[in-house]
Amino acid sequence: MKFVRFLMVFAIAALLVVGGVSAQDQQDLTFFLTFVPNVQFSPLYVAIDNGYFSEVGLNLTIEHGDEPLGVDLIASGQRQFGMISGEQVIAARAQARPVVFVYEWFQAYPVGIAVPVEQGITTVDGLRGHVVGIPGRFGASYSGLTALLAANGMTETDIQLEEIGFNAPEAICTARVEAAVVYSNNEPLQIRNRAAAGDCGSVTDVVVIPVADAADMVSNGIVTNEDTVANEPDLVASVVGAFDQGLRDTINNPAAAYLSSVNYVENLPLSEALSTALITAADDQNVWLTDNPDATRAEVAARRAELRAALGEQFTADELVQFDVLLASIEFWDADQLGISTLDSWQVTQDTLSTMNFLPAPIDLEAAFTNDFVPAAAE
Repeated sequence: MKFVRFLMVFAIAALLVVGGVSAQDQQDLTFFLTFVPNVQFSPLYVAIDNGYFSEVGLNLTIEHGDEPLGVDLIASGQRQFGMISGEQVIAARAQARPVVFVYEWFQAYPVGIAVPVEQGITTVDGLRGHVVGIPGRFGASYSGLTALLAANGMTETDIQLEEIGFNAPEAICTARVEAAVVYSNNEPLQIRNRAAAGDCGSVTDVVVIPVADAADMVSNGIVTNEDTVANEPDLVASVVGAFDQGLRDTINNPAAAYLSSVNYVENLPLSEALSTALITAADDQNVWLTDNPDATRAEVAARRAELRAALGEQFTADELVQFDVLLASIEFWDADQLGISTLDSWQVTQDTLSTMNFLPAPIDLEAAFTNDFVPAAAE
């Protein structure tokens, strides 16, 4: 399978015509993102910087806000595209709101339970009776926990669930809780870095029990609305295709993706020395990709690991923490076929929301998503 696409970097500002579309013909489009600017959104940053949206005549602007606001804007047609979770799509459609999921970004659900190794707990069943922290009884953390417990024949009543806000590293390091529901691409890194620095009490490391190993739930992806799918299918295909290229480039060359993210994420760690190292690494990877057009996923992953090892010899964990978040995130994005979601995954997600009593009744899941706009994995 030809997994690798060449990484092509475009000097957008210098181009008057991109892909046959003049600057005057560019259509303005706002893309909604949750949270705040973050290196985890690097695939979109890369797609913009590498000209993939401009190539298809789109001048993309990013808007950040709370996820429920994004759902409202997309459902009402005030925005046409955003990055929204599968749970929110199901909940919205249960209220007759016409949102449609068209590209699955996270191929594995990025939530797990972090447990200090000192606890000696490595299974969900081992958590019975223990205090488990969670941001609150809402969102992906609560959905993921519910699915993980259910997959192991347990419910919330089998553990002592404590709401701790988004403070899992602090709660673990101060022994406020015995385990905590975490975003697996971020918070375990924080805990391990604190432990390595001697700033995490008696904790030396954590074991992460992933939701994805027990339940294949739909995570975040590109969402639009029924009107756009029906009346502007070419626009949907263009947005999905541009993002897909940005995602592939990020997976294939995280050094270049991190450098792109600096243009969007304020205070992203980047010393002069780290910048130089990443520029060199990005250039080397471009050469390698050119020389190895048929490289496998495993070979590309090995290159990422080699890069991290090399950087680790030159820079501290604090300097590399956000680069580590990017590398960890890539593990949740990467797949043989990017962008695809399955009916089985949607069913697991809906069943979880029903268990949580978050749905008045099941919805027609086949109307909630489509893979029709997902580009082929290889050309």
